[in-house]
Amino acid sequence: MSVSDESGSRSRRLRARAQEMEQAAERATDPAKRRRLKEEARLLKERSERASGLGSREGIDPT
Repeated sequence: MSVSDESGSRSRRLRARAQEMEQAAERATDPAKRRRLKEEARLLKERSERASGLGSREGIDPT
């Protein structure tokens, strides 16, 4: 498996987990828990975007 395949798989897993967190936040009745779940979902989405970007930039000089 190539680096881009691995990062794509990781990105998909992170997006799926973020979606689960968003759904849990919608069901949560406690406002503090809802905020925590939404924040966790946001962070997972950011990580997913970074993971998907890493594979597409393989071999590119970051300077």
